[in-house]
Amino acid sequence: MYMRDWAKSIRKAGKTMPILSFPSVSLLGITVSELISDPKLQAKGMKAVADRVPSAASVSMMDLSVEAEAFGSQVKVSDIEVPTVVGAVVTSEEEADALEVPEVGAGRTGLYIEAISNVCKMVDDRPVFAGVIGPFSLAGRLLDVTEALVYCYTEPDMVHTVMRKVTDFLHKYIDAYKQVGASGVVMAEPLTGILSPQLAVEFSEPYVRELVEAAQTDDFIVIYHNCGNNTIQMIDSILRVGAAAYHFGNSIKMADMMEKIPSDIVAMGNIDPAGQFRNGTPESIRAATLELMEELYPKYENFVISSGCDIPPASPWENIDAYFAAVAEYHEKYGM
Repeated sequence: MYMRDWAKSIRKAGKTMPILSFPSVSLLGITVSELISDPKLQAKGMKAVADRVPSAASVSMMDLSVEAEAFGSQVKVSDIEVPTVVGAVVTSEEEADALEVPEVGAGRTGLYIEAISNVCKMVDDRPVFAGVIGPFSLAGRLLDVTEALVYCYTEPDMVHTVMRKVTDFLHKYIDAYKQVGASGVVMAEPLTGILSPQLAVEFSEPYVRELVEAAQTDDFIVIYHNCGNNTIQMIDSILRVGAAAYHFGNSIKMADMMEKIPSDIVAMGNIDPAGQFRNGTPESIRAATLELMEELYPKYENFVISSGCDIPPASPWENIDAYFAAVAEYHEKYGM
């Protein structure tokens, strides 16, 4: 499958590609902690989601703790919420220099690769995407998210040292997903979205671009995700990373973002994952979905409706089903 053409075909096919994986816990009757520690359950969950909804792709979890844990970060695990990183493993230039790049397979990374390998054998009617964290978002978790922003000003060399090491790891990690059959990765780089545009150019863009250029082929693409609130201000830098498609969160107005996106580049977003998928109602998510589609679909053929970020584990399936029904309703009404 020529994946760049696939990305551009989602809209014409009347499809949508929300970042939908964690809600599989309710389909399987398991906890989040069970899901993140068992590759068979992850694969079974992705298959259950694929069987339930007509998503354009099967997308793995946006678990931004996996890669940091491989580097030695402490992770807080919950039965009902997405895992989070606690504390820092790098607090000085000496610790940055001493930071070891783990082998792919360390921590839970091997489990996630195994899960994608299994899914590729189970889901054969649509592409399968693995989830990976972006380089600055990973470095920020190793440095502590709040401190990382300060270090960009006070200890830029230390930040670049960590960036180099996490990027080297992500090269190998993404390649491992490619080798087991994934059609691409959704790269989550949300921490960049709270940087200034100037800092994003220095600390995120070159490293992400390096990863994209190394990974993307005709049959393997990178979808870049950023749900930060500064994404519109840094969109030129974001577009320069060269991803095949872009995915934006609901902290920005999608109409404002689409004005900045070239017509030959696919952009996705941005129904509120917490406000609508998790805490809305079938009626409210239908209204929000139709409103965004009616606003943007007539103007932008390169816009694809999606969730604004990873849909939370406890999101009711009635809401998720209502979202897909609304997308189908729009396409049926307008024949698009």
